[in-house]
Amino acid sequence: MKARPQSTATVDNVISYERPPLKPYQLKAFFHKERYSEIEASTKSGKTHGGIAWLNEQAAIGGAPGRNYWWVAPSYIQAGIAYRRLKLALPPGLCKYNDGNLTVLYPNGAMIWFKSGEKPDTLFGEDVYAAVIDEASRLRADAFYAVRSTVTKTKGKIRMIGNVKGRRNWFYHLCRKAEAGEPGHVYSKITAADAIKAGVLSKDEVEDAQRTLPENVFRELFLAEPSDDGGNPFGQKHIQECISPISSAAPVVWGWDLAKSLDWTVGVALDASNVVCRFIRFQEPWQETIQKIQSETGSIKAFVDSTGVGDPVLETLQRKGTFENFEGVKFTAQSKQQMMEGLAVGIQQHILKYPEGPIVAELDAFEYEYTGRGGHSTGVRYSAPEGMHDDCVCALALAYSGASHGLEVPWEQWV
Repeated sequence: MKARPQSTATVDNVISYERPPLKPYQLKAFFHKERYSEIEASTKSGKTHGGIAWLNEQAAIGGAPGRNYWWVAPSYIQAGIAYRRLKLALPPGLCKYNDGNLTVLYPNGAMIWFKSGEKPDTLFGEDVYAAVIDEASRLRADAFYAVRSTVTKTKGKIRMIGNVKGRRNWFYHLCRKAEAGEPGHVYSKITAADAIKAGVLSKDEVEDAQRTLPENVFRELFLAEPSDDGGNPFGQKHIQECISPISSAAPVVWGWDLAKSLDWTVGVALDASNVVCRFIRFQEPWQETIQKIQSETGSIKAFVDSTGVGDPVLETLQRKGTFENFEGVKFTAQSKQQMMEGLAVGIQQHILKYPEGPIVAELDAFEYEYTGRGGHSTGVRYSAPEGMHDDCVCALALAYSGASHGLEVPWEQWV
């Protein structure tokens, strides 16, 4: 099957492929070489059209007998919408359709299945060569896990699309990882403004929606901005208001969070005005990690997470430098709570400034919950959501705690 730059048609038994017209933001979000796409988009901005075009291209060009391609939506009704759109878009007589099973069989033997994710257990077992997860923010996490399992053998690509729906769902958290630069992932945000500029949405219609919908609903549906559901200790509004370009001033304090398992080692330095002036994030063996920390920090005061694997690293750093230079901080429930609450004050009072990027993505996803037994709260637990990193947040908290408590005060006196 020969691919040409743009619908599918048959001429003299030769099938040519022509990609349908797409907007630049659709091309950027869907048609790239990375394995995963996380796309948070305004309603009616063309995300479904882009997803259908991409999946059709995967089957039309890369398909072969026995190769399966999936479109997974929260319900069969929603899957049927995409099925009918593709059926109308393809040239008559080219493919074979099964309206009962919602399948499209291509001349090359490939088949696209339009499936429901309502019962994730039914999605396991198949080998899938490419998939689109539609309305991802409304699907259960188990459905994503099942789809991911189906592309293991084929190393197939996945495109995830959806409106924003709060912050407590797997899609939101995966978007934050992609936004922070997770390898193999591409994050895209498509707003109503993008769709208006591209001629996909009417400005009058969006303005009417803004007048008639509750503010939080409008912001999620049209601006791709999640509502603040109360689980973030810093406050999304304050997080955004503290974003500032990285400072060129000299650092006065460093905070270092050391990698555990698949985490990152992160170093954050603040200048005398509490503006982030150095930021480094990497994954290296311990010997290289120690050398890099020493090189970056120099003789500046540094607070290092010495919890668990951090103890021997701290000892090595102290041997290479001086005891006053590197000070260990063990994260306990009490010390972490106090540091995070102090960080929250610094952000909410706009004392602290940091650059856009991984720091903001982690702050945005960070959450807290009350802990206790028998319905009685006994404390607060601060952490990243399951599967997310909090290395940047911890490094920032270490640096800010050191600066706000006075660099000469041992950390044991903070708690």
